[in-house]
Order: sequence, then C-alpha cells, then structure tokens
Amino acid sequence: MLFHGFYLGGVFYALSKGISASLIALIVSLQPILTSILAKIYLNEKLNLIQCFGIFLGFCGAFIIILSDLSQGLTLLAFTAGLVGLISSSFGIIWQKRIIHELPLSANNFIQAFSASIFHILLALCFENYFINFSDSFFIAMSWQILVVSLGAFLILMWLLQSKKANQTSTLFFLIPPISAVMAFFILGEQFSFLDFLGLFISSIGVFIVSRYQSKT
Repeated sequence: MLFHGFYLGGVFYALSKGISASLIALIVSLQPILTSILAKIYLNEKLNLIQCFGIFLGFCGAFIIILSDLSQGLTLLAFTAGLVGLISSSFGIIWQKRIIHELPLSANNFIQAFSASIFHILLALCFENYFINFSDSFFIAMSWQILVVSLGAFLILMWLLQSKKANQTSTLFFLIPPISAVMAFFILGEQFSFLDFLGLFISSIGVFIVSRYQSKT
C-alpha cells in the first residue's frame, strides 16, 4: 500500500495538479536521505562519513540536473501530494526490509499491487469522473506502468532489499533524475546538456561509493 498506493498515487496526483516533472523528481530524490535516517532509527543501520559523502554526492548530482529546469507556480496541494509520495516510499522501504523474508517476492508484490488497486478504485469511485480514453498512448502508458514499474521495478527493489541494507538500496533513487534525462533524450528528443552529463556522473559516483563501501562491511 505504501509503495503502489501512496507513493505512486501521490506522485501521479501531484503531476495532475500541475507540479513539474523536475520538481517532483527533486522531491523524490530526497528519499535516500529520509530512508537513511529512518533506517538508523528502526533498523539500526549505521551511517558513517563515507556513506554520508556518497549520499551527498548522489543528491548533488540529482539536484544539478533538476536545477536548470525548476518551474514556478507550485500549488500547496501538489507539493503536499509529492511529500506524501516521498514519506510513503521511505517508510515502504523500511517496512519491506523488516518483512522481506516472510513472503516470496512474487506473492509480496501481488499482495501490494492488489491492495493498492482496491485503494485506488475506492478513491476513483469517490472523486473521479468515469471516463477512459482508450488511445494508443493510454495502452502504452498502462503497459509501462504495469509491466516495467509495478512488476519489474518493484520486484528488483524487493530483491535488492533481501541482500542489501535499506539505505544502500534507497541510494539508487538518486539515479532517477539523470536516467530520466537520458531516456528523454533518446525517446522524446530532448536536449542532453553538459549539466545533465555532469549530474549523471556525480550521482553515479555517489551511488558507487555507498554500494562499494557497504559491500565490505
């Protein structure tokens, strides 16, 4: 529910209320920092200077990419929805780490997706208009969300949590803005600037430092 319900729901709702993709990416990029704090409190995962430096580099790289494209006109409702997504994803990783060995990955993901679908159906019945435009774009977007995000990405996330610490796994979220910039370059034809390359490089170094160090401890 925290991942599929409040995290994805909060992000998509914020986008529907006018928040820019750059700003929501910046909010989500704070997730590894919040997760590291929560992991220290609830999982007793210790942070050290090298880990903190890696997390700092990861955030700097993500922020560099987003900084030049940060938009104005942010509404309180959209920002609140983004914060709900951020907090939900952090607590979701902490909770998932605590119960990861109690269920198989496929069953775990199915239960999460099924409970979140009921949650969103209830919200849609209460607040949405009953209309779907069955276009090619709709089927492509839904296929991506179902197969790549809900099935592929979350299974990989839970698999990583089985063998790695929560703060180590969450550091990969720093790669969302730079990887999005690369995909936008190839798929949407958007320009990939020097700042995009610099941010990708710095974020990758930060993730490498955290992963490399923790693999030795």
